[in-house]
Amino acid sequence: MDAAAMGLSAGALAGAAVRIIGIDPGSLRTGYGIIDSDTSGQLRHVAHGCLNVSGQPFLERIGAIHRGLRHVIGDTRPDVAAVEQVFMARNADSALKLGQARGAALVALLEAGLPVHEYTALQVKKATVGGGHAAKEQVQSMVRWLLKLSAIPQADAADALACAICHAHHAGTQQRWQWADSR
Repeated sequence: MDAAAMGLSAGALAGAAVRIIGIDPGSLRTGYGIIDSDTSGQLRHVAHGCLNVSGQPFLERIGAIHRGLRHVIGDTRPDVAAVEQVFMARNADSALKLGQARGAALVALLEAGLPVHEYTALQVKKATVGGGHAAKEQVQSMVRWLLKLSAIPQADAADALACAICHAHHAGTQQRWQWADSR
């Protein structure tokens, strides 16, 4: 796998940090988290938040998610995106709405020309907490600790930051494998 496929720019390979946006899609709240990760594995918090679109008609929520993420992307200029895959929903209607919200987020990322990587909740939790069945509170606490935050982030934002952390770990491992193969 080459550097571009991993979402690493030439600057990242030379030792500069790569900026990762993590997305936790939701039809009521979509979390986002942006971190910088350098080639030594150091993580630095850039920003995080939640697009709370509840209380709006559904189609307006989809548009608000798309516009909100475009704004975040424009402000923070990430190099690569990591998105949590949808693995379950309470019912078919919820699954469809969640899929449409996820689609709005993906379109915003793709319009910005970002390489998009998808991770399951199990992969995100394992990379962040060390166990795939960690509780939300454990993810929030570990994200706070890993990124040296002064407060525990809101759950959706913590999940998005955890997704970005997961990609940083996976991309770093891929980069080390590529370096070893080239020797």
